[in-house]
Amino acid sequence: MRLICAVLPLLALAGCSSFPADPEHVSQVPGERLLAYQQAVADSGELVVERDLGMLGGGCYVAVLVDRKVAARIGIGERARFQVPAGTRVLGIGIDEQDDTLCGKGRLRRELAVPVSPGQRQHFRIVSEAKSGFDIRPVAP
Repeated sequence: MRLICAVLPLLALAGCSSFPADPEHVSQVPGERLLAYQQAVADSGELVVERDLGMLGGGCYVAVLVDRKVAARIGIGERARFQVPAGTRVLGIGIDEQDDTLCGKGRLRRELAVPVSPGQRQHFRIVSEAKSGFDIRPVAP
């Protein structure tokens, strides 16, 4: 019984961490939730953001920010692509302010400075972990 009481909380915490979705199970963010950076511009690069699968925050959208502007509202197991001008872009995640549930009442801001070259494509993951919450991380090529 003591073993069960010791292991159960660890399993519960591990169950809250996210994991990458298989490529065949990733869906595109619907057009009504893609809010900016969808048109190709001269000397642009592409940023691809995928949100992991997992229970933590599973019922909530996360705002994807490009240069601190909301570019998409992304759900679990979804992918969004953004056409951004070359140069250093600020890619981040934040609270979806369009959400009027408890999900939209918290605080979340994670940002990365991303150097973008013309024609370059870079991939990022939105992860959620029980200990540290949400984060956005580059995916190694």
